[in-house]
Amino acid sequence: MSSSTEAAATRRAGLAPIADAAPLSLCAREPHVPAERLVAEMVPPPRFSSARFDTYIPDPNQPSQTTAVQVLGSFAAGLGGAHASGAGKRRGLFGLGRKTAVAPSAPRGVYLDGGYGVGKTHLLASLWHATPAAPEQKAFGTFVELTNLVGALGFQQTVKTLSDHWLLCIDEFELDDPGDTVLVSTLLGKLVDAGVALAATSNTLPGKLGEGRFAAADFLREIQGLSAHFRPLRIDGEDYRHRGLPDAPPPYSEEQVTKAAYATEGASLDDFPQLLEHLARVHPSRYGALTDRLEAVCLTDVSAVPDQSTALRLVVLADRLYDREIPVLASGEPFDQLFSEEMLNGGYRKKYFRAISRLTALARDAKSLVGS
Repeated sequence: MSSSTEAAATRRAGLAPIADAAPLSLCAREPHVPAERLVAEMVPPPRFSSARFDTYIPDPNQPSQTTAVQVLGSFAAGLGGAHASGAGKRRGLFGLGRKTAVAPSAPRGVYLDGGYGVGKTHLLASLWHATPAAPEQKAFGTFVELTNLVGALGFQQTVKTLSDHWLLCIDEFELDDPGDTVLVSTLLGKLVDAGVALAATSNTLPGKLGEGRFAAADFLREIQGLSAHFRPLRIDGEDYRHRGLPDAPPPYSEEQVTKAAYATEGASLDDFPQLLEHLARVHPSRYGALTDRLEAVCLTDVSAVPDQSTALRLVVLADRLYDREIPVLASGEPFDQLFSEEMLNGGYRKKYFRAISRLTALARDAKSLVGS
């Protein structure tokens, strides 16, 4: 947002600037992220930096959640036994020799499947923390961040970089196009051959990846190859982000949002339609950097997104804001009106529901900004 735009927003709200400086603007940021930063940031995000198995609270009505904790605890213990093997010979999953050939029928990873909000990311981060290896020997990232890493480093360098790892955790595993299907299938195959253990989360069973997005049947071999690397672990339950909590606050007025942005140090203030246009000019791999040093995001004139490409970019931004625990204060339409019925019934529906769930949680976190 330019200074003139910021001044106009202030005049519309009938306000004088409250803070010493005008709010920040996402639209004014065009970050450039070096490849080494992408590698260094392959760790659980701030929201899950303290996630542990004993801080995961299973729903007593959903036994699959307790089972998931037990299975992943055994998974981590197996990797711990690998580190204790000594003699420089790293051992693999379930005590198998790391460089020893593994029967094709033996999965080299675990795949957490379940609806949004059942704690899959918490469990995945807990596994990462429970694996007794140095941070540089294990990697954690979303599926998008993994494909972005390949784009930044190149395929061969990515294989070389990750092959020395004990564990690769992939959050929000999705296949949105044929290119990603072939790329990830080949990459994971090479990493498994190198002895890397895998863990992933998704809202879609590995054998069903890509359905509703592209002609998955044409890439059945790749999808089946991906599926063979994992033992599926189903996690049932309702969205914990809203379990027993009050409803999300309704959108605020433009005046309230603008006033809060000026009153909150480190807050950004953007017009939502302009922000959507700006996201089209920034690669999704940079959305995390787009939010650097932000304490809150304030948005005016929130309305339904116009098309699917825009919607998918917004999903990525919502994920990065949620990972970084950045509250979102908004005026306009409520977040559950962002996506059309056609979108919510289409192949990406689970992504959109996840985004609504996460933005709603961040809106709840932003309540304290009003009147501060």
